[in-house]
Amino acid sequence: MTKEALVSAVKQIVATARSGNVEASFDGYRHLFEQPWFTSNRPEDQRQALKLFVLAKRSGRPSSNLIEAYRAAIAPLTELVSTHEEPEDFEMLGICHLVVGNEEAASNLFRRGLTIERTRNPASDLCGRLMTRVASI
Repeated sequence: MTKEALVSAVKQIVATARSGNVEASFDGYRHLFEQPWFTSNRPEDQRQALKLFVLAKRSGRPSSNLIEAYRAAIAPLTELVSTHEEPEDFEMLGICHLVVGNEEAASNLFRRGLTIERTRNPASDLCGRLMTRVASI
């Protein structure tokens, strides 16, 4: 699928959420992340879609739709982590594991991302976020 099609799919999901149907937007993200063509997009484009979902501020207890969307994000993020070893990918994958109830995996992922980011830029915002995430588990 082309970048334009990916952008279109994400815009539709965001519009669904803004219209007040947040649960349907979670289904949209789950469906998007489960598509075989999703991982054929450039890593940067995948990251943008994943960031919109994974790093969004939410409060309250996660719904089953939300948990399933996080579960669906695990596969493409695992591929990104294993291929590119970018600290921000480790953070997002850790968040997904945390939401689905795998705290040990989340802690390991946050620590690995922190190790990489500390060698690159110990004063970065990402380094600070990862330290906070490690300390909170």
